[in-house]
Amino acid sequence: MRDRPRFGPAGIPPAFKRLRKSIVDVPKFLRDEGLDALEYQAVRWGLKPQINRKEAEGLGENCERNDVLLTIHASYFINLCGEAETIEASKGRLLACATAADWMGADIVVFHPGYYGRRSKEEASNVCAKAMSDVVEMMNSMGMRNVKLGPETTGKLLQLGSLDEVISLCERVERTTLVVDWAHLYSRERGGFESVDDFRRVIDEVERRLGSNAVKSLHCHFTRVEFTKKGERRHRTMDEVGYGPNFKPFASLIAELGLSPVIISESPVLDVDAQKMRDITLKELELKGTSRC
Repeated sequence: MRDRPRFGPAGIPPAFKRLRKSIVDVPKFLRDEGLDALEYQAVRWGLKPQINRKEAEGLGENCERNDVLLTIHASYFINLCGEAETIEASKGRLLACATAADWMGADIVVFHPGYYGRRSKEEASNVCAKAMSDVVEMMNSMGMRNVKLGPETTGKLLQLGSLDEVISLCERVERTTLVVDWAHLYSRERGGFESVDDFRRVIDEVERRLGSNAVKSLHCHFTRVEFTKKGERRHRTMDEVGYGPNFKPFASLIAELGLSPVIISESPVLDVDAQKMRDITLKELELKGTSRC
């Protein structure tokens, strides 16, 4: 269970890249910014980890030293609902990311489950659950005891990834952790998420089906987003107020319920917006008479 709300970027902040330092120095950079989470991006990986074990272990050690919680976002080239050959390759990519997560001490491998394709939604969900179970079995056989799979709500209507579908995967497959991408839900539902009750609806459903611990330490992605009739189009910054979802009601709910989510910024200005969300949440906590950031 998480100890407090945590905030960080999805990937390496542009300002850090300009320093031309080793990736193992990212945790100290984030800590100096007052951030305490990082989602390492393995979104282009193939069937083998594209980071060597020494560097991965160094990154993990520095995350622990600087109290930065570390997770991984797996390859975009994963489709656990496709044809047999596609599924097998996707399982290999997911396992490669899990292997690196194990090296790093990262506890969640976030991934997009896949596309419906020619399958019905029910069939796609069943095929995906079976493939995820296969990956968990391989992780067990390889001695990975602390890594969990994190199926994520998705932003395009052709993708498996509604809230109900992702919760169902977590109900059916062991060693899974729900990942809620609020921008994706906003895109799938064509808006909303402007009031506390909009967020409460999701939180209540997660708690009803997965329990209070799943809600307390929910792993989230958050950014404003532009969408079309097909779903998510592009991410927007927190300052672009013409787009949703609205973060402040979620921060208010965090303070009201005493939640300790991990909130990963996928904004075009990664760490900048992570700091803004942290500050909004801190203000809401102060208004409720607590301070846990």
